[in-house]
Amino acid sequence: MDPLENPYTPNAGASPPVLLGRDDQLDSFDLLLARLERGRPEQSMIVTGLRGVGKTVLLNRFREKAEGKGWAVVEIEVSKHTDNEFRRQLSHQMRQALLAISPKAKWGDRARTAAGVLRSFSLTFDPSGSVTAGFDVEATEGRGDSGSLDLDLTDLITSVGEAAREHSTGVLLLLDEVQFLTKLQLESLIMALHRAVQRALPITMVGAGLPQIAELTGEAKSYSERLFTFPMIDRLSDDDSAEALLAPAAEQGVEFDPDAVGAAFQITGGYPFFIQELGYAVWPLADDHRVSLKDIRDAERVFIAKLDSSFFRVRLDRTTELEQAYLRAMAQLGDAPQLAGNVAALLSRSSEQCGPARSTLIEKGLLYTPNHGYAAFTVPHFDRYMMRAVPELVVPPLRSRPKRNK
Repeated sequence: MDPLENPYTPNAGASPPVLLGRDDQLDSFDLLLARLERGRPEQSMIVTGLRGVGKTVLLNRFREKAEGKGWAVVEIEVSKHTDNEFRRQLSHQMRQALLAISPKAKWGDRARTAAGVLRSFSLTFDPSGSVTAGFDVEATEGRGDSGSLDLDLTDLITSVGEAAREHSTGVLLLLDEVQFLTKLQLESLIMALHRAVQRALPITMVGAGLPQIAELTGEAKSYSERLFTFPMIDRLSDDDSAEALLAPAAEQGVEFDPDAVGAAFQITGGYPFFIQELGYAVWPLADDHRVSLKDIRDAERVFIAKLDSSFFRVRLDRTTELEQAYLRAMAQLGDAPQLAGNVAALLSRSSEQCGPARSTLIEKGLLYTPNHGYAAFTVPHFDRYMMRAVPELVVPPLRSRPKRNK
């Protein structure tokens, strides 16, 4: 079939033709905005899940809903920034939010105050004042200028929230990859949102991250479990998986044989990104507007080769020799969460010797800890990939510690 007409969208964060299995999260988001618009506090939300389950897609849908209601949206994809870089990123986004709340010519007192706080906040990393150029406001002395991120961010978020309330709108902070926030950055966001809740301001945060974020948030502030909900999204059900594969094709008069649908579910495991990849791969292989089991089997080879060369490979390329061996040992033990001691035993080492490699893999976002002492892959089917990419488990030799001078 014509590749130009291929309806599947296997790109990072790209909206699929049909969004399925996420009604609960969409309804919760609608309630969140509606309550804040009425001046009633509601818990912010951090969506968690493995790679490829559609967290970013869901954030994009939240953005569309918020903008449709006239809310200002602060959209940030988190990376491992220094605190000054984090301030810079927030400052530019908050500038846009203030202008989205109201044109400068129509600002009320609260909006002008927020602009002054933003100027104070940005001067801590940019003495030139370029972030607030054109605002024609002086820095608000004593607010946003302490140099302490938690205090300054609280001043900034509450002042912008007050400006939004003054102009009968709200502000949505959308943060993707929340697990890459430093402890201080996460603590500061939580503290700022807590103050906004206390003042019933129409400003909230919806984030997305890997499964460990709920634990990290709890460690950052003890009251965070009351400030956030942590809905976890996973693979699609059998029915939703079938619909995700069939609906885009049906719009163009293409049908799947029943055994082809069953094979597709077996290959993809119901993970939304994998469904899009397999659909994209099988489309040009099928003829006469019908997808057969043979087409799916032929597409499977293309599907695996593409994932191995990109989706999986870019993650393995960021690992050291020992980290790669640790991942390979986990894969050999199976796709379930693995006990640290069992992985270490397979590597002929102690858990203490493997501890640094395991911790680094968690920091890099390749593993997470579902239970104490256990680790699991953050990427679905990564165990299968490791068995293909590294056919034999090769354990690097232990490096001897340098002797201390007596």
